[in-house]
Amino acid sequence: MNLPGQPPKPGARSLDPHLRRYAARTAGMTASEIRALFAVASRPEVVSLAGGMPHLAALPLDALSAEVGDIVAKDGLVALQYGSAQGIPELREQVCDVMALEGIHAHPDDVVMTVGSQMGLDMVTRIFCDPGDVVLAEGPSYVGALGSFSAYQAQVVHVGMDADGLVPEALRAAIAAVEKTGQRVKFLYTIPNFHNPAGITLAVSRRAEVLEICRRHNILVVEDNPYGLLGFDGVTYPALRSTDPDNVVYLGSFSKTFAAGLRVGWVLAPHAVREKLVLAAESATLCPPTLNQLIVSRYLSTHDWKGQIKIYREAYRERRDAAISALEQHMPLGSTWNKPNGGFYVWLTVPEGIDTKAMLPRAITQRVAYASGTGFYADGLGSRQLRISYCYPTPERIREGVRRLANVIKDEMELHETFGPATPGRAIPGPQNPSPDTA
Repeated sequence: MNLPGQPPKPGARSLDPHLRRYAARTAGMTASEIRALFAVASRPEVVSLAGGMPHLAALPLDALSAEVGDIVAKDGLVALQYGSAQGIPELREQVCDVMALEGIHAHPDDVVMTVGSQMGLDMVTRIFCDPGDVVLAEGPSYVGALGSFSAYQAQVVHVGMDADGLVPEALRAAIAAVEKTGQRVKFLYTIPNFHNPAGITLAVSRRAEVLEICRRHNILVVEDNPYGLLGFDGVTYPALRSTDPDNVVYLGSFSKTFAAGLRVGWVLAPHAVREKLVLAAESATLCPPTLNQLIVSRYLSTHDWKGQIKIYREAYRERRDAAISALEQHMPLGSTWNKPNGGFYVWLTVPEGIDTKAMLPRAITQRVAYASGTGFYADGLGSRQLRISYCYPTPERIREGVRRLANVIKDEMELHETFGPATPGRAIPGPQNPSPDTA
């Protein structure tokens, strides 16, 4: 196989005539396992427990459509025009009000609006990571983050978690191991609240310790927090940024608390970093869409957005409860899972000997889809794990999907008992329940 930038081997034929022209870094640009699922998982006969799509039916769509029409009618010359690369001032001020719920005291000048928080993550990686630099990330971690790190040729070193989130001792050990190799750790990427995919939350008692470790080793912290306001018990946890504003870059998004399709997110960064982010934004998109920002700004100023978040919380809690009760009812012995107190996801470990990636095609034939655990690790681990997303289907569909999934797992167990495991498993040391770092 020839990599981009390499000449073809003698006698070899390439299906891509441009292969030799690509930059070497494109070798790390591969389709995620999650994206590959969507074409199949979107079929109506398939119960999709795979994608993290928000429950948009909870939105007041009639009122929103009138607001959008009013924006175009009255402010169309602004809404449909180019804008600032940093984003419109009104929305940046409102973003500061949203973050204040998590204890963050910020100035609008340090907020950069983005086309979703994924763009913010991509820009942060671009301005900080050279090829070969190390990024620390929880194991497992968000698949979109792993894609960005790979695209910029950064090396991911996973840090173990348990039921209380990222383990400080595991963080110290990972830093020490990297320092021994002479490599540079550029930042720690973390999702402290209702983690994607693990569904767990970093204990408040650990947050200051994690920040202190990173500061002592001169490591930036990138805090990704799209789910922070979606706690089922109504508790909003203090953001890492609220404790250490000089060493934390905060990524936020309206995709989970308002509308994902508008693709409106933001980055809150220390002032000097903010300047680099604005330059990166200009080179990527010139400016984020003004119309979309105005829609979000109008929504925040005219609607009870806090009440809408409460509606979301109740809808997702009902779906979480449906998923947990179905798991308790149907899953075979040897299966373990966590019970998230917010967000979109349950992290499931299946009985020993089952490979969730190899099992996925057979699950699709039984009309249920999930995200296999290997997609959330940079090192190929996670073969005994999978992510269940309960955010989008109705509670009834969730229960049916879990029932189908349990039957698939039971069939796999029978095959394993008869023929043995298809591939040798790889073990990650640590507690078995409900830790997501077991494989």
